Amino acid sequence: MLLRRMRWMSEGDGRWELDAETPATMEGTARPVPGDPLPLGLSRGPRVTRPKQLDFFHRFMASPLVPTFSAARDGVSVHHAHLLHLTDNWSFTILEQIHVKKLVSVVKEKLANRQEEASWTKDLKKHLHDVMSLGVGTELLITPDTTLLLELYDIKKGDRGKAIFHHKAKNLDALKLFGIQLLPRNNVTFQASWPGLFVDKKGVYWDVPLSLSADLASVGSRSGLSYHLLLQQNSGEPKCFGGNETSDVPIALLPGLCAKAAVSIKKSIDAWRKKEDKIKNVQPYDIFLSDSHVSFTGIVGAVASAYLGDCSRRVSTLDEARRSNAFRMFDEGNKFAAFADLFASVTFTAQYGNFQRLFLDLTKASARFDIASGSLFLCGASQLAQDFFFSRRPNIETFCDICPDVTVSLQQQIVGPFSFRVESSVAIDPRSQDHFVRVDDSVFAIDWALKVLGSAKATAWYSPKHQEAMVELRFFEA
Repeated sequence: MLLRRMRWMSEGDGRWELDAETPATMEGTARPVPGDPLPLGLSRGPRVTRPKQLDFFHRFMASPLVPTFSAARDGVSVHHAHLLHLTDNWSFTILEQIHVKKLVSVVKEKLANRQEEASWTKDLKKHLHDVMSLGVGTELLITPDTTLLLELYDIKKGDRGKAIFHHKAKNLDALKLFGIQLLPRNNVTFQASWPGLFVDKKGVYWDVPLSLSADLASVGSRSGLSYHLLLQQNSGEPKCFGGNETSDVPIALLPGLCAKAAVSIKKSIDAWRKKEDKIKNVQPYDIFLSDSHVSFTGIVGAVASAYLGDCSRRVSTLDEARRSNAFRMFDEGNKFAAFADLFASVTFTAQYGNFQRLFLDLTKASARFDIASGSLFLCGASQLAQDFFFSRRPNIETFCDICPDVTVSLQQQIVGPFSFRVESSVAIDPRSQDHFVRVDDSVFAIDWALKVLGSAKATAWYSPKHQEAMVELRFFEA
């Protein structure tokens, strides 16, 4: 059962917030700190739960142990899942995680002290708590469109838990314009996490003792109207996951209630698309990568949010809001804040090849330009126009205000279903004379397209900056 997780536009960042894949915990996901972009390569589309990913690897890809790597945690770990179908609509899962570094240390210790009479069985039981982590989960398919998921991880260690109620609603027929349906299908999600795991823009993980959320989001489409509504309640003082207290606690994670709403209009245009030259009766390795094309996608929208509690202080720290005409209100006495702004994004994509042949039949490049704050961009552009008209020397800060956030991606087929992919963020900083343009936060990946599933792939990615690596399944990503 695919669970489409929350995705929506953040008011302080201007990008869709997605759950992040992470090797830091057994559950394999973390949510972004509100307003922070994810480390590149971690965000993704529709996702199978981690236990079902592991079960797929075990059954169909001859991988009884699935590895992950996190330098900040325990190095290399391997995972295994036992998935039991109790009934047609009810499953139960037992997860096992073995910390390889700790296991090697135990074995070395026993080999060095093999003269002792203590049995290996007794020693293994003694160290089992350190070497292995356990988790359990159950998933109930209430209706074909409604799922209830309960998960417990790191039992007797961290005791992490999560409950998710997900409902995929039918099409809405009430709101139409000239016969065009404006509001598509909706996803409704209720989630409780104890603790909730978040990741900030630096890749630092944070635990919030209790995180509750209610979410209503339209299912994305190639063009048209999209919207997203969210209520989020954080309780308790956030703590840095792993015990590293050198970073400042993100204000957005402080206790309080947050309500957000975003609406956007998306338009995709094909400048060129070639459907010829395909090999007849040969299925491409990925149906979404089967046409050579050049396309452009534009998104324009608005986002509004309200905060109640300690988290409201975040609005008072938004320097961009102060320099722009964005709506901003902060009542320190009542711990209330409100914020509203515009955003925009333009994506350019070019692909050559049909991904059918054995060698070099797929080359794809894309670049995305995000305008995080539309009001700040308009103010900066207006100021630059005035400076040009009156022959004044523009302020360097004004140039920074209109510089978009840039993300670039390159994918190249290696052989058959295997392709290499690299994603990077590109920082444009006119204030820096030495590094006007620099590449940040690159992520490298090997994709294995699963041809039999139409559009699915097993991805092994590595982030040098954050020193993390993971193997996962991804579905329906072009």
